[in-house]
Amino acid sequence: MNEQVSTKKLINAPEQIIQEMIEGMTGAHPDLLRVEGQTGRAIVAVDGPRAGKVGIVIGGGSGHEPAFAGYVGRGLADAAAVGNVFASPSPAHIVEAAHAADGGAGVLLLYGNYTGDVLNFTMAAEELAGEGMNVRQVAVADDVASAPPERKNERRGIAGDFFVFKIAGAAADLGEPLARVEALARAANDATCSMGVALSPCSLPQTAKPNFTIGAEDMEIGMGLHGEPGIRRQKLATADVVTDELMDNLARELALKQGDRVGVLVNGLGATSQIELYVMFRRVKQRLDALDVKIHASWVGEYATSLEMAGASVTLMKLDDRLQALLDHPCRTLALTVGAMEPVVEKGTVRRQPERTPDRGSTTMEAARELIADGDITPALFRAMMQNVGDQIIAEKDWLSELDGVIGDGDHGVTMEVGWRAVQKALDDGPDNEAIEGICKRMAKAFLDAVGASSGPLYATAFLRAGTAVGNRLNLDSEALAAWLSAACQGIRDRGRAEPGDKTMIDAWVPAVSAALERAQEKGSTLDILIAARDGAKDGMEATAAMEARRGRAAKLGKRSMGHIDPGAASTYVMLRAMSEARERAVG
Repeated sequence: MNEQVSTKKLINAPEQIIQEMIEGMTGAHPDLLRVEGQTGRAIVAVDGPRAGKVGIVIGGGSGHEPAFAGYVGRGLADAAAVGNVFASPSPAHIVEAAHAADGGAGVLLLYGNYTGDVLNFTMAAEELAGEGMNVRQVAVADDVASAPPERKNERRGIAGDFFVFKIAGAAADLGEPLARVEALARAANDATCSMGVALSPCSLPQTAKPNFTIGAEDMEIGMGLHGEPGIRRQKLATADVVTDELMDNLARELALKQGDRVGVLVNGLGATSQIELYVMFRRVKQRLDALDVKIHASWVGEYATSLEMAGASVTLMKLDDRLQALLDHPCRTLALTVGAMEPVVEKGTVRRQPERTPDRGSTTMEAARELIADGDITPALFRAMMQNVGDQIIAEKDWLSELDGVIGDGDHGVTMEVGWRAVQKALDDGPDNEAIEGICKRMAKAFLDAVGASSGPLYATAFLRAGTAVGNRLNLDSEALAAWLSAACQGIRDRGRAEPGDKTMIDAWVPAVSAALERAQEKGSTLDILIAARDGAKDGMEATAAMEARRGRAAKLGKRSMGHIDPGAASTYVMLRAMSEARERAVG
């Protein structure tokens, strides 16, 4: 990252940017959109949801506008869950969108195939199913540059969302049952392929720095929507040469032949002119004409962007009669209008809003006087340790984002800051007599509601598991502290399915916990336990530089991920270092 470069944006406070964007979007299109729910992150179609229709809920991180809320409207999506910039919406956002879209016939969740989105939408689906809602989900995976055909399920979702959302929304609008809508969405996903090229980086509002660097005469083939590095960096080529490479891959992937029909999307990433996009479309058409493949419908413009990134992608959907009919079905949204909509007869919807049981909050000392009191880490000291974690994460956010900018999308530091600020506020708002298990529950809810992304579900699960592991404790002694750390680590492993050597936060957590457990067996103090965990995490963090990523967005880089520290492992080290510092200060 170039420390000297600072980007310019027309914003107010970065922490208010999503709220203000939603206010502006719904204010500009009151005939199309409204906000529902307590989180303010569920954008709902004014005339979309209705009784007896399958609800279509889409969602993802902000920064890709007009995706995702731009596709909310009659005949397309009924609601969108809006995440922070480049971060998945949280389960709370998704659940509220699903409640708004529910017409009693079930709900289909659609989102891009990214770790954070998969984790958060899956958690939301589990919650909705627990309420009795019939819910299905489909992860869009159209980016042919991100994985070979034999690993199609690992591919990223990029501009292909456009076609998959359109097909699912049309099927639902026509009254198809949930199983059929899901099947058609999967058929559209299988028939859709995309590939892109990036010419310049974008920058997050919170950092005002480019999230990657690229030479003035270079381009990156296959770059992802969040700035994830692509398959190759090379000197800038002409539009025809670039488009030919994209089309070679797409035509081969879809096995295009004479007489086939396709839908075409040439999509700008945010800072590419219409001139350039139409020059690219010209070449796309030439290539398809040469194959005697008919373009049934085409779109050129910005449909799935990456903030102000310069570049473009080409998406093809291979059509059959059923997909073509659904593609032609009318819809009306701020980003896409097809045909003419029939007058709305019914605006109501049968929504089964669940009964909300009062939050029993957390275990208090008053309610749990029988808790084991041995140990020198009291609830007050535990809170101080967690507050210090928040302070240290915030202090290191730029470093963490810089690490992520090399092998990811550059937002890890921002995401962790948002989550830990929410945790700090939740700790301040909690009762003084709250036990450690209750504090952990409070932290889990605050982090998950604030963050989404992949970190949200991972750390929420970690905090919940860790709290449960010491649920019989008032204070923590060395063994209990080691058990807390071990349960947190196992929670992350169970939720994220990562293992040591995958180049993730687990590569710092596992050696940290191993060192902590070993020190506990040696009857070390709680400070000894935390110092051992800190040092183990540091060693694990540093070891990730030599690893090839096998999980998360960095996995798409292959050997290009080597030589760089994993940002999740780095934030793990920062957290455990902060806990040990707070404990050391308490010793005096």
